[in-house]
Amino acid sequence: MKRRVFIQKGALSGSFLALGGSQLFAMQNEIKLPQRTFNLHYAPHLGMFKNSAGDDPIAQLHFMADQGFTAFEDNEMRNREVALQKKMAQVMQQRNMQMGVFVAHKIYWTAPNLTSGKLDLRDEFLKDIKASIEVAKRVGAKYMTVVPGYVDMSQNINYQTAHVIESLKQAAGLLEPEDLVMVLEPLNFYNHPGLFLKESAQAFQICKAVDSPACKILFDIYHQQIQEGNLLPNIDACWDEIAYFQMGDNPGRKEPTTGEINYKNIFKHIHSKGFKGILGMEHGNSQPGIAGEQAVIDAYVACDNFL
Repeated sequence: MKRRVFIQKGALSGSFLALGGSQLFAMQNEIKLPQRTFNLHYAPHLGMFKNSAGDDPIAQLHFMADQGFTAFEDNEMRNREVALQKKMAQVMQQRNMQMGVFVAHKIYWTAPNLTSGKLDLRDEFLKDIKASIEVAKRVGAKYMTVVPGYVDMSQNINYQTAHVIESLKQAAGLLEPEDLVMVLEPLNFYNHPGLFLKESAQAFQICKAVDSPACKILFDIYHQQIQEGNLLPNIDACWDEIAYFQMGDNPGRKEPTTGEINYKNIFKHIHSKGFKGILGMEHGNSQPGIAGEQAVIDAYVACDNFL
């Protein structure tokens, strides 16, 4: 199948004025414009639409763009083959999609790493950050996810916080010259018991201490609904340190409208504050197959209808 080329509506008239009628008809038949325009940059991930688009990551990217999604995120991007990274970056550029987050480093789920203050574990983390800088350049990403890891039960929480801040300061020193941003993701106690970073206020405090444009917050609405609730006031309280959002409804971590979170109001609030960044669709599908994938699209269409 010939690759479909995305051309924004605003660029069509100027680009086609010089073409004859037959050429214009032929080129129009090559173009597949998005089915809709969203108010915010929602970012699906690979696998979310595999029944509709097939297993090929490139076909899935085209399908996302066809549906009107203007961003994409991929936690596993740094582990993919370089050739595929480059090909995906090319398609995102062609289809006018932004690259969202990928996970920047090895995450310690059950043992302390950054909280411990051990230099070998800090060096491992910084080595991962250096490697992820190259991935970010390759795929056109600005943001990468950082999770400081497990608590160290042998140390006072304030010492642990100081160790984490020092590691992040050194990472920020690597990222800042490249105009890249690590986004710290607090994770809830229910799905991830024992992790150090859990609450938005804690992430806010750490970002203020690191004091770098390269260290910001990934506010995952699903995690924070479980961990602390009070979503809109907490978003407002740490707004100037938030660079990225992720979603999932609760309970179940499926698409909006399947649980208790009023995503239409949340999207309206985020939009009203002038947010121009990416909102990652880090959740599963509540229903199987093509019908379930259409349900995801329909949920975002419904929740994005707030103007």
